[in-house]
Amino acid sequence: MSSPVLLKLLRCGRSTFTRQTFLNVRSSTKTSTASRQQVGGALFRVVGVRQASGSVHFHSDGSGRPVTWDSFGIWDNKIEEPILLPSSIRYGKPIPQVSLSRVGSASILGLRKQNEDRLRVARIHDNLLYFAVFDGHGGPHAADYCYTFMEKFIRDGLEEEDDLEKVLKKAFLDADKALHTHLSYFNNASFLTAGTTATVAMLRDGVELVVASVGDSRAMLCRKGGAKKLTKDHTPDCKEERNRIQRFGGFVTWNSVGQANVNGRLAMTRSIGDFHLKTSGVIAEPETRRLSVQHANDSFLALTTDGINFLLSDQEICDVINQCHNPTEAADIIAQQALQYGSEDNATIIIIPFGAWGKHQSSTVVYSMSRNFASSGRWA
Repeated sequence: MSSPVLLKLLRCGRSTFTRQTFLNVRSSTKTSTASRQQVGGALFRVVGVRQASGSVHFHSDGSGRPVTWDSFGIWDNKIEEPILLPSSIRYGKPIPQVSLSRVGSASILGLRKQNEDRLRVARIHDNLLYFAVFDGHGGPHAADYCYTFMEKFIRDGLEEEDDLEKVLKKAFLDADKALHTHLSYFNNASFLTAGTTATVAMLRDGVELVVASVGDSRAMLCRKGGAKKLTKDHTPDCKEERNRIQRFGGFVTWNSVGQANVNGRLAMTRSIGDFHLKTSGVIAEPETRRLSVQHANDSFLALTTDGINFLLSDQEICDVINQCHNPTEAADIIAQQALQYGSEDNATIIIIPFGAWGKHQSSTVVYSMSRNFASSGRWA
């Protein structure tokens, strides 16, 4: 399908405010009367707000042209979304809506017998979105539990607390505690050895982004075409993590390919589950990070499990996605590329498009499909 035809389809039947509506809102008071006649009372009220704030912005080139949506670099001609009107007014700049239907995701089995990865995309409230990947080990029990109940623990936390970092920290710890109770009912000690990574991202008002993570799944932001890592791998290779393991009486060993393990059994130092290693310093408390999305510069947020991020660097993921037409295509390509590079693990990715999607495309980046294991951090 050609780009013009795709754009036409995307624009048809849109009942919410589009970028042109917002530009009308930002226009000078000379055109406000005409705007009132063309649209409803809601826009009339917004026009009043914009006028009161002194709000017409012009190009710095001296041309006298008003700054438009495209001048901000918000959306190119591939994906067009309506704006979030309340957020745009609050922040004084156009904030595009992040539609869940635009989010791309993929999860493949690899060479494993079963897929223990789980992914979740949901709307918590009108202005709050939830994205998560869970990479289970020792069976799917822990990943399944987090997939089903993590959102509930977040909702419970929001009833008492507005700070998303605090909400996520409490939700992770509550999920870990509840999982122990849940698995104990089966009276099977092997179930208590199941665990999972958890990387969760919350987006509020289209701007406030908070990420929490345990384990070695990752969150990465593509800003101005460059990869910006938002999470840290919790492995025994990290000195601070290793020191905690040793303080608790645990120990670290390295296998034949140089991978560090807690007590010779687990390749991560934080997880939900893994209750047989809690007394050895494996914890469920996440590290969190908060930042503001810059829709003029940020193309997307990607959440990945180790089946991808141990074979592709953050910048490689960023470059490949930037060549794709949409997040769904990008997710499929990244997952398949990890498989072609030799990934034996489950591979899962979620791609959330932001305002600069398509702005930093590159047709010059080519990666060899014959990469050997030695070029990957997992196998080196």
